[in-house]
Amino acid sequence: MIKWIAAFIGYFLFRFPGAVLGFIVGTFLDNFGGSGKKSGSVFQDFTKQTVSPADFELNLLSLCSVIIKADGQVNQRELDYVRQYFLSTYGKERANAIFRTFNDVIKKREISTQRICNFMVQRTRYEVRLQMLHFLFGIAQSDGQVSKAEVQKLREIAGYFRINQHDFESIMAMFIKSVDNSYKILEIERTATDEEVKKAYRKMAKKYHPDRVVTENEAIRNGAEEKFKEVQKAYETIQKERGLS
Repeated sequence: MIKWIAAFIGYFLFRFPGAVLGFIVGTFLDNFGGSGKKSGSVFQDFTKQTVSPADFELNLLSLCSVIIKADGQVNQRELDYVRQYFLSTYGKERANAIFRTFNDVIKKREISTQRICNFMVQRTRYEVRLQMLHFLFGIAQSDGQVSKAEVQKLREIAGYFRINQHDFESIMAMFIKSVDNSYKILEIERTATDEEVKKAYRKMAKKYHPDRVVTENEAIRNGAEEKFKEVQKAYETIQKERGLS
């Protein structure tokens, strides 16, 4: 389509030679635009710039390893959690290939959390980084508790991901229970008015609604649904506590 528009403009300005030149330039632009569409990437809809599925997988797996080793010991349940994610998302054959490539890569270079996060910030939308943080919290919690060392590392990753403090606290509250847990999930204080509670719920429900995470990746989609359910559960808890209708 662009090539014909360019040809018309070229003809209008420089007659026939301009039309030919415009057609050539328009064809190039058409082809360039088409080449940016990569098929097969389950994260395609999240990208702001081109990031290959292989790069995404390896960087995500690298962050998984950072969390697994955060408290100074490798827990089998955390390893199983990560392996199950990749198996359910990519299938056995592809998951095993990812693990093999990852093992080859980490032998040649040290994992830099900041470098990985900077790479993802430049190439993914904020929503997917929230999903990744939620997934990393899931790894930390898979052995029954999230240690202080893991929280510290997750907070560091959130900082590199440019995730704001309220969003971090909200996600953390989904995994680490406290007295004000429901309020933290809705990103409000216990002193909030009833109207502020309702407004916060509407805001968070919209923010974490699964429809905002359009992807074929089952694990990422399930993560969005889990957060949405946690938001609903938090609001219902406050409703019962305050007698709200």
